[in-house]
Amino acid sequence: MGAMLKKRSEIEEKYKWNLEDIIPSEEALEELLKDTEEKIALYGSYKGTLGSSAARLAEFLTFDVDLDEQFARLSSYARQKSDEDTSVGTYQALLAKVSTLSTRAMEASSFAEPEILEIPEETMEAFMETEELAHYRLLLNRLLARKEHMLSEAEEKLLSAVSEVAQAPNQIFRLFNNADIKFPAITGENGEPVEVTHGRYISLLESKDRRVRKEAFQSFYSVFKQFSNTVAATYEGNLKQACFFAKTRKYTSSREYYLSANEIPEAVYDNLLKAVEDRIDLLHRYVKIRKEMLGVEELHMYDLYVPLVADYDKKVSYEEAQKLILEGLKPLGEEYLSILRTGFESRWIDVYENPGKRSGAYSNGVYGVHPYVLMSFNGGMSSALTLAHEMGHALHSWYSFHEQKATYAHYKIFVAEVASTCNEILMLRHLISNAKSKEEKMFLINQMLEKFRGTFFRQAMFAEFEWKSHQMCWEGIPLTKDVLCKLYHELNVKYFGEEMIVDPEIDFEWERIPHFYRPFYVYQYSTGFAAATAVAGKILAGDETALKGYFEFLKGGCSMTPIELLKLCGLDMEKPDVVSEALDVFETLLDELEACR
Repeated sequence: MGAMLKKRSEIEEKYKWNLEDIIPSEEALEELLKDTEEKIALYGSYKGTLGSSAARLAEFLTFDVDLDEQFARLSSYARQKSDEDTSVGTYQALLAKVSTLSTRAMEASSFAEPEILEIPEETMEAFMETEELAHYRLLLNRLLARKEHMLSEAEEKLLSAVSEVAQAPNQIFRLFNNADIKFPAITGENGEPVEVTHGRYISLLESKDRRVRKEAFQSFYSVFKQFSNTVAATYEGNLKQACFFAKTRKYTSSREYYLSANEIPEAVYDNLLKAVEDRIDLLHRYVKIRKEMLGVEELHMYDLYVPLVADYDKKVSYEEAQKLILEGLKPLGEEYLSILRTGFESRWIDVYENPGKRSGAYSNGVYGVHPYVLMSFNGGMSSALTLAHEMGHALHSWYSFHEQKATYAHYKIFVAEVASTCNEILMLRHLISNAKSKEEKMFLINQMLEKFRGTFFRQAMFAEFEWKSHQMCWEGIPLTKDVLCKLYHELNVKYFGEEMIVDPEIDFEWERIPHFYRPFYVYQYSTGFAAATAVAGKILAGDETALKGYFEFLKGGCSMTPIELLKLCGLDMEKPDVVSEALDVFETLLDELEACR
């Protein structure tokens, strides 16, 4: 690991995504902004006419969907340019401009939903039978299902205006976490100074040198501790806006508000937390095995990421990672692999970290263009798995966008983690099956166990923290940093058990989780992981029906509810079975690891 990051200008073009595929030039950007502004003004021409005929309503819906896609293109470009280097003011300004335009569009179109809902029932039934509205039948049925939560036109317009203000906590956190926060350098394994960054943090925690792990851990959280009052106020502001919108729209909780937007029954959330709690002893068992295999008297939070096989090191280059992914995903067929290769070769991916680059990894699908992936590849197996994961998202978008029209092309968040995690599991299973030595097999089993710990258990813990903090906010309990740190500490004790030293620094970990600013997002990592575990198991078992159903699922977009889409794969998420079966797999992996020792 080099001590200093390369500047973005020093990174080869082939390792940087090509955003010109979205908007080819500054001139094209200005034209698109101008065209968007002009189209917003056209909303007024539709006001008061939506109930006049099915044809008029269809014309409006087509206009609205098309403008939505235009906004998606603009916001994708602005956000992705900003994420390349969050300290560059030009793209912060562009992002703000697009956000302001979007708010204006929401205000200008705020009449539409109340007006549609005021169309007499018998008239709407007649409209829905016409050819003009055939494509929009599902969209309209979904709107009608939300009728009790819709407000008057004036109130809807006011809420649209407020929505931009409500984004402030997210924007404040984003800039603080990516552009402003800096961590003290530490001394690396070879005695050299090493810059601690978001992108390097996990790599440092994977160091075999325990001093390096501890110093990185302390460097990282010392800064979050320093700003804990500020971040607590930011997080509370985000919860307050969530509760405000939920109460205004007459929901019983902020959770109900956010889950209903994805058509997910709240029982799915409760089933997850209960299933994990009932078998939390499995995670405690893993912690105990980790402590024994590392040979330490005390297991600390900074010991969670270091590979358990001390004398085995699996480093891969970016190009090697691509080959491993293509090999591991062969069960998905040649068409899938061909699209993957296209993504690798056509600059869909922004590969390496540079100063100011947004931390973490994500995939963003741009309808009518292609998907993109942002990551910070660091040469570890975890980075190769992250690439497999994000390309799972990317190909899910590719299939949905090619199969569905724009209206139903964007899949719901609930199913978003299934394709990505399925890729990781297929890749790991392949690597485990082809391990060349006992050490390699143990290393890879540990990688899969870590996926369970990080993606399933950890996100379930996040989900529990989020739900409890939202409940406190709903009840008017002030969420100071002391309240939030205490809650987070108690959850760590519960999840990791008696064999773990819950270091005081970890109390501040909640501060660094960007997904908390997308309320009730994180639980879907756990449910998605459970579903992906089941799907991958069926595919590896040679279940052709499941494989065919899986591709129907990938092509589904939001043309069905998430629960219905997963039923195509043979999974019923309203029952606890899928989560329980995932926990069975985790237990089997623990048995496999112990058998190798």
